[in-house]
Amino acid sequence: MRDLPSWALIPSVLVAAHAVAGEQVYLAPEAFILQALGGHAQPRILWLTKPMQAELAATLGHAPSQLRQRYWVAGEKTAWILEEIGKEEPITAGFVVAGDRIEQARVLVYRESRGMEIRYPAFLRQYAGAELTADRRLNKEIDGIAGATLSVNAMVRMAREALYLDRMSRAP
Repeated sequence: MRDLPSWALIPSVLVAAHAVAGEQVYLAPEAFILQALGGHAQPRILWLTKPMQAELAATLGHAPSQLRQRYWVAGEKTAWILEEIGKEEPITAGFVVAGDRIEQARVLVYRESRGMEIRYPAFLRQYAGAELTADRRLNKEIDGIAGATLSVNAMVRMAREALYLDRMSRAP
């Protein structure tokens, strides 16, 4: 059997390089939890009941991808690590919720080829103090970023999801 010429490997090398270059880890999820809640965070699991799944489907515009959601609690704060598709790839973000309001939002892992400006503190500060309204919207207007509309929309959906899940985690 003849060996392939070296130029024949170029497409596979380029695909592999794109896969590696396409993922930007800005903050490891474990580091986010430690930074957001300190060393006292207790991991918990929220099982999504059928009514919760229906509510999330209405909030997200699609069915939730899992039947349980892991989260962390420290005092009155909860931390949520969520994923949502931007244009084609998932965006991983962390949210800290306290008193039914977002206290902090962070982009942890970004995998899209454009729109990474959503990771900047100037954009993320808009989420501080946001609450969920009765019609599943944020009570604050989030300014978009030119060229990052789908990424911004994904962040808004995850913010609404974090607020809803926080509310359900505290329900009796």
